[in-house]
Amino acid sequence: MPRNIVSRRRFLANASGSAVGLGLTAAVVRGASGANERIRIGLIGCGDRCMGHLASIAALQSKHNVQITAVCDVWQLNLKRAVAKVTEAFKEEPKAFTRFGDLLALKDIDAVSIVTPDFSHGPILVAALEAKKDVYIEKPMTIQLSYANEALDLARKYERVVQCGTQYRSHPPILGVAREVAGGGLGTISRISSAACFNHPRWKRKHDDCKAADVDWDAYLLYLPKRPFDASLLREWHLHRETSNGLPGLWMTHYVDATALIMNASYPSTATALGGNYVWKDGREHADTFTALLEYPEGFLFEWSMSLGTDADWRYCIYGTKGTIETTGGRTLSHPWHVRMAGVEPTERKVEPVPANDHFENWIECLRTRERPRADIQFGHQHAVASIMAAAALESGRQQKYDPQTRTIQPA
Repeated sequence: MPRNIVSRRRFLANASGSAVGLGLTAAVVRGASGANERIRIGLIGCGDRCMGHLASIAALQSKHNVQITAVCDVWQLNLKRAVAKVTEAFKEEPKAFTRFGDLLALKDIDAVSIVTPDFSHGPILVAALEAKKDVYIEKPMTIQLSYANEALDLARKYERVVQCGTQYRSHPPILGVAREVAGGGLGTISRISSAACFNHPRWKRKHDDCKAADVDWDAYLLYLPKRPFDASLLREWHLHRETSNGLPGLWMTHYVDATALIMNASYPSTATALGGNYVWKDGREHADTFTALLEYPEGFLFEWSMSLGTDADWRYCIYGTKGTIETTGGRTLSHPWHVRMAGVEPTERKVEPVPANDHFENWIECLRTRERPRADIQFGHQHAVASIMAAAALESGRQQKYDPQTRTIQPA
């Protein structure tokens, strides 16, 4: 499989003044949309995260001639809110559906934004690509390897523009760190260590307002076994094994993708993991404390931990033979980063960000130019493989390995 990763020389040539060198700039063969042609977008999944997508598109409607013309959600409360907000923002009421297939069947929809529970990302993404729509897909791209493989193949077959919601690829501080690493000043990098912490039962939600009569339950279940309505499975899907793969997909995805960008890396070759439900005995089916260790064929280890039972500082540190790059304290990787060089008289300086436009705007620009966006589906496939491996390692208690030739994950 082509790895489509950027060489260090190419990175350094392009990083100055813009972030174009950090994404895939190869144009898709299909012609670009006309300069004055309106791009019509559908929203699939209209929860809280989708409201951010809606606001981003609305802010760009005049600059890029884009409009949301259809919305879809299985829960009437979300659907009605989305219709109202889209109507307010675009002065035209969108078409509304509870089944994504009905939205995808619309001939005048050019692209869709998929913001649904993690278990449904794969099948909806594949369906959208089969309908020849361009896509913005929230992270993780999918939690099933079969869908990741199929989606990548379809995107290339139909020449679709797919942007994954791993927005660190558009964050100037991360792009600055990638430029520092590409410059080689840290020497040989053998290890990267990172952690994220919250001290509350994240994703535990009240769901008394979610009633069966207001939900298209069969549409929500998709391929899951049929069962009576369960408001927790809908509103607290993050906590259930059937609907998410836990901390690897929910959070590690961002960090493993940022690491691949920073290190110009591809797929991990092996993954091990430990964790458990040590703090929040509230019915969740996933670990609240988790550590994974991934080995990359480029020659380094990536260790990532997450704890839902402490207010400890967040951290991310890159260890090289000549120095380190580190950020601590902030709750995102956009916190200031520092380079510390070793020696008789150690030195320290801030990492300079690399300018870049917004992640959503990058996607919309690529809808016209037909270039591959910064978080192209190739990178989505990579982060999906990494998070799926880590989740499988925890679940099985065995190290997992990835074969990039056969695109399979097996116990080591």
